[in-house]
Amino acid sequence: MVVNAGLLTAYTFGCHSWRHLVGGRLDCFSCAGRVSPRHQLWSWSSWLNARHMGFAWFSLAWVVLTDLYIYLVSSGRLPDLNTW
Repeated sequence: MVVNAGLLTAYTFGCHSWRHLVGGRLDCFSCAGRVSPRHQLWSWSSWLNARHMGFAWFSLAWVVLTDLYIYLVSSGRLPDLNTW
């Protein structure tokens, strides 16, 4: 479930809206002569954005697998791995 949360977080912070929120309305990041924290956030978000579709599909598949695992454990068909 932790991987599930991580993938959904990467998907969320890689979206175009998030990139616009952290880096929008700026013509120049380095006009002040130094790299701003907003530029670093924008660069990080741009890296995630390039992989946005992959995060979408992988997180969707992971959600399905996580739900299936929880269903099988709760129905008693699979032993709970946390009790070992």
